[in-house]
Amino acid sequence: MSAMERIYRIDQLLAGRKAVPRAELQDKLGVSWATLKRDLAYMKDRLHAPIVFDRDLGGYRFEKEGQRIGPQYELPGLWFSAEEIHALLTMQHLLANLDTGGLLGPHIQPLLARLSGLLGSADNPAEEVKKRIHIETVGARRFHLSHFQAVGSALLRRKRMLIRYHARGTDQETAREISPQRLIYYRDNWYLDAWCHLREDLRAFSLDAIRAADILEKKAKEVSEKRLDQVLGSGYGIFSGDNVTWATLHFTPERARWVAAEKWHPDQVGRVLEDGGYELKVPYTDDRELLMDVLKFGDDCVVVAPDSLRRCVLMKLSVSLSNYESAKLKP
Repeated sequence: MSAMERIYRIDQLLAGRKAVPRAELQDKLGVSWATLKRDLAYMKDRLHAPIVFDRDLGGYRFEKEGQRIGPQYELPGLWFSAEEIHALLTMQHLLANLDTGGLLGPHIQPLLARLSGLLGSADNPAEEVKKRIHIETVGARRFHLSHFQAVGSALLRRKRMLIRYHARGTDQETAREISPQRLIYYRDNWYLDAWCHLREDLRAFSLDAIRAADILEKKAKEVSEKRLDQVLGSGYGIFSGDNVTWATLHFTPERARWVAAEKWHPDQVGRVLEDGGYELKVPYTDDRELLMDVLKFGDDCVVVAPDSLRRCVLMKLSVSLSNYESAKLKP
């Protein structure tokens, strides 16, 4: 455990207890008394931590708020755990990419300011953090904030909605009465899992394809979490369905070094092949998104099974080759 991790751990222990004995601190941190003394001294002298030893309680504690004298104590933001830093950066990224117009605008800016303050410190101000850490998105589609607000309100109030939805696959726009179930943030875009009363089935709606959204004063139909996961979470990607098929993919040894570390699906199964390649098995109910991911690997990926998926890949490659052969190249 590094010195930074120890100090963060001491802060957690003292904040959660009336007093912590010296022996327990040493045991939790796995350090000697000399090291613990140095850490406590550093926290008191450099970070202004209001640490005192309480003889009556037999341990170290933080002084109560009214008893504190001197500069404000606060751990630097970059002393969060790796998981907490990732969560804060993700929250900051999501908020920064929301359209700040409309009713939510006044609330988003203070949240962003607070997150920037948490991520910054005396030695690493927020401006330096923003300059050194970037989160880039590819393929994120813009949506109307008012629609997001309406969806969020109906979702939490358990109300039905009337939406006008543009299905990009057919280029058709239809009116749908839906019962919102949950919001999903997937591959830099927002989706709404909902019961569609027009289709009498569960559907995933892309928020950016909603053209109009109105909340109805009708109680939403409830769908169990188990059923949502079964229909909308069992397949591959964002597409839904009950008929689950497993795809077996083989990757070349060169590409295996990347794919073996990737998460394609929560239930995926993988193994290293004798030639150094990698076999990945993933479930799917709709092959559209899986086809896109397979084709992007070109000759580094081969579909082993099922035959129906192999034929789809062959057809796509054949059409692509035909398009290249028939295209007139400009000089």
